[in-house]
Amino acid sequence: MSSVRLAAVDLGASSGRVMLARVGPGHLELAEVHRIPNEPVRVGNTLHWDILALYRGILDGLRAAGPVTSIGVDSWAVDYGLLDASGALLGNPVHYRDSRTDGVAERIAEQLGEEQLYTTTGLQQLPFNTLYQLAAAAGTPQLGIARRLLLIPDLVAYWLTGQLGAEITNASTTQLYDLRRRAWATGLMADAGIRSELFPPLREPGTRIGPVLPGLGLPGSPQVVAVGSHDTASAVVGVPAAGNRFAYISCGTWSLVGVELDAPVLTEASRQANFTNESGVDGTIRYLRNVMGLWLLQESLRTWGGPDLPDLLRRAALEPAFRSVVDPDDPAFLPPGDMPTRIADACRHAGEPVPATPTAIVRCILDSLALAHRRAVRQAQQLSGRHVDAVHIVGGGARNELLCQLTADACGLPVLAGPVEATALGNVLVQARTAGIIGGDLAALRAVLRETQHVVRYESRGDEAAWRAAETRIGG
Repeated sequence: MSSVRLAAVDLGASSGRVMLARVGPGHLELAEVHRIPNEPVRVGNTLHWDILALYRGILDGLRAAGPVTSIGVDSWAVDYGLLDASGALLGNPVHYRDSRTDGVAERIAEQLGEEQLYTTTGLQQLPFNTLYQLAAAAGTPQLGIARRLLLIPDLVAYWLTGQLGAEITNASTTQLYDLRRRAWATGLMADAGIRSELFPPLREPGTRIGPVLPGLGLPGSPQVVAVGSHDTASAVVGVPAAGNRFAYISCGTWSLVGVELDAPVLTEASRQANFTNESGVDGTIRYLRNVMGLWLLQESLRTWGGPDLPDLLRRAALEPAFRSVVDPDDPAFLPPGDMPTRIADACRHAGEPVPATPTAIVRCILDSLALAHRRAVRQAQQLSGRHVDAVHIVGGGARNELLCQLTADACGLPVLAGPVEATALGNVLVQARTAGIIGGDLAALRAVLRETQHVVRYESRGDEAAWRAAETRIGG
């Protein structure tokens, strides 16, 4: 077999895609065949994912892709669907930005102990982790009759194949997974009042889950293969780095900023810095910090009615640097809503000049995001002991030239931007290895990327003293 056709189902928090890849030795082509809107739906006081519309879009995309050897599914983390005893879905999954978890993390962390939670799971405290979502759902009829819990990519794989399971890179984001034992943290579940029998057996990336069900009408008889089903796990596979002295920023709605390690960092300093240890492909650890990311820009554009982003970015590049800066991880920025007003309020509260125009707000967002990248890259090195020589930005943020240059300036390191489609590329590379088209370890997979994908290099030209001064304004 000299080459294969593979399909990557890549579900992001704002849209999903079905991508078609043609992969052979030294050859990798990727094309989008279908895009799927991903708009949450509020019913009453609860924000849901429209999972059935997503699934319909997935099937439409897979039919448009034509015959393929295999299919891999990745998505955002932490959210889940509940199945009853017959395998039927019990309602639409709740969105991680829903308010039901307000105050829950603090209560559960106090009950279980923050130190014990961290030494067991290695995860940073985020208010929407699956642990806290389940604690918020305690006592509801839906959870009471549920027999299985499936994270979003595992739910899609179940609907495609009829096979239940939990891929390990996404399971590790739940705060219900024992990182060192590489198993569900059943003792922690018991202490939290969560039924361990809800959770299906774990599976590794590269596992063949099974053929698609014949009744779906998909062309051929493709296998569904477990990939790094947390989209960041696939994105990190898709980083075209040589060696291990690199930091990565998977930049989209969120910026996931970190380094790739062989073992977790479970020190008290790491916990205090709110760094997370998540399982990666081939037994690696994604040691990273979640930064709010381009969500602030996306919500601002939505509030403004979708103005011309390239023009806004061109004008923002001409704005004075550091006129206004905010902490992008301020919890006020997490829910959907009028982001420009929230940014203005945050500036006013902090004594910063209030940005008065869309252009000034965009510059505030990007300066602030570059500062957050700087802080996270520096802390990742200090806490892990892994020195880095370059920062790779992958995902949609790699298109944002201003953000890439500001990040290079802020970090004092070269930034290598691209590929934009790192998540889909990491997805299909794991499939290609499973099919026997590409052999070797992660280094071999990344060598294919360096041979086939375009990367733009940004050199640091920043004033370190100016960045350091700006950082002190947001408590850096």
